Amino acid sequence: MTAQKIVVGLTARVVLFGKKGKKEVIARIDTGATKSSIDQKLADELGLGLELRKVLIKSASGSLHRGVVLAEAVIGGELIPAEFTLADRSHMKYKVLIGQNILKRGFLIDPGKGLE
Repeated sequence: MTAQKIVVGLTARVVLFGKKGKKEVIARIDTGATKSSIDQKLADELGLGLELRKVLIKSASGSLHRGVVLAEAVIGGELIPAEFTLADRSHMKYKVLIGQNILKRGFLIDPGKGLE
């Protein structure tokens, strides 16, 4: 990561890399999420592989265990290997959520910033 902070908005263009290729998506930036999350079907499409482990995720709707996979993501021009929890995000607008585990690596959030 460069010494200069990368500024992202409430959403960001993210290129995800897996064993079956790459895909560009618009991801939701969520400073309240401890971990980043990816839709299970998108993870399968990219071939992100086997779950590394299961983690307990707590939310307003309760607690549940989710699998964790490793993926490489390009955000703001930086290649970042990161862990993503697997979730059913089929009913959500954004198939990827970027949480604190990525944001704390040198990102600033500007709610007024649009997509580039």
